[in-house]
Amino acid sequence: MSTSSPLAVDRGLDPAHADVIRATLPLVGANIDTITTNFYARMFEARPELLRNLFNRGNQAQGAQQRALAASIATYAAHLVDPDLPHPEQLLSRIGHKHASLGITADQYSIVHEHLFAAIVEVLGAETVTADVAEAWDRVYWSMADTLIDLERRLYEESGVEAGQVFHRATVTKRVDDPSGAVVISVAGHWAAASSRQPGQYVSVGVTLPDGARQIRQYSLITDGDAEELTFAVKPVAASGGCPAGEVSSWIAMCLRPGDVIDVSLPFGDLPTDEIGSGPVVLISAGIGITPMNGILEHLRGRAARCEVLVLHADRSPATHPLRERQRQLVDGLPGADLEVWYSEPEDAPGTRHGLMDLTGVELPLHASFYVCGSNGFVQAVRTQLAERGVDPARVHCELFAPDEWVLG
Repeated sequence: MSTSSPLAVDRGLDPAHADVIRATLPLVGANIDTITTNFYARMFEARPELLRNLFNRGNQAQGAQQRALAASIATYAAHLVDPDLPHPEQLLSRIGHKHASLGITADQYSIVHEHLFAAIVEVLGAETVTADVAEAWDRVYWSMADTLIDLERRLYEESGVEAGQVFHRATVTKRVDDPSGAVVISVAGHWAAASSRQPGQYVSVGVTLPDGARQIRQYSLITDGDAEELTFAVKPVAASGGCPAGEVSSWIAMCLRPGDVIDVSLPFGDLPTDEIGSGPVVLISAGIGITPMNGILEHLRGRAARCEVLVLHADRSPATHPLRERQRQLVDGLPGADLEVWYSEPEDAPGTRHGLMDLTGVELPLHASFYVCGSNGFVQAVRTQLAERGVDPARVHCELFAPDEWVLG
């Protein structure tokens, strides 16, 4: 699902406001992590239901959501006062689709504004945040917010639903436990505008946890075309490096069974796949980042695509490689498709490469459309390698399974 017209970013800062933003951006940037931490603490104290029922508690505990918000606002502000910086359209599009999948509505931007600006004053001090400074940053905030509100309004309209009304009660029809530890879940329900689904999209899944909190996570669709059934894969996130285990992924793996009812949103996602298959395609993934790539492969196979398709995947080992058998089947079912796999261990996996993904010896169709999905570090490393190989950055489309949309802007 994508909007039919590009995002119009309002450059309506008057010269006085622009001068203030230029002068204060370094100070705000230096304190932005403290500001956003203060902001979330304020907002959740005033509105605890937002943490229980909307925001990702795991990301909040790790500080990931705070960093994402901070960098997004700073990136947007910098662009407003320096038009030579890259246009933030992709950044805003990713955020807008994510918001739409969560059912965010325009009134919630006022809640954020109230607590964010209170945090700015508390952290920087009232003597620094003068009326002129507050007015200039207020203009930046509402410029970004209004752009997102307009995008989300259009996404809701294209979906044929009222603003925010994206969730449906869905019944689990099938569960398959993949050898990698991933869990494949199929759900049945009625989703408006199902015919407009595009490969590479995701759904939000809302579950009620044992403490009564309703937590929401996004999962990529791995099948194509069925208007009444959606299928997604979930890889349980183990506790690691001081980070807690994934609340929702662990609950789904342990508890969800056929016949259970959960909340599932309409599909969203801004990977540009409208015309996929009309030319060469390169699909690059690591770990559970395979899921949108398998969804794209299902789409290409369902349409008997004859274009060149190169599939590149990296994982720790054959045992941890999610949906490995299905990936191989899909590639074998496409006459123009090839698959290359890297395993960091063991060294003797037949027919695969050893180590981290290295594109040096891979013959790349430079005029292809490239799709990349994985962790932040993986996506950044692949983008660097593609650039070194001469791939036009405009041909590279990325998806992150983390609240780090800003790193791809």
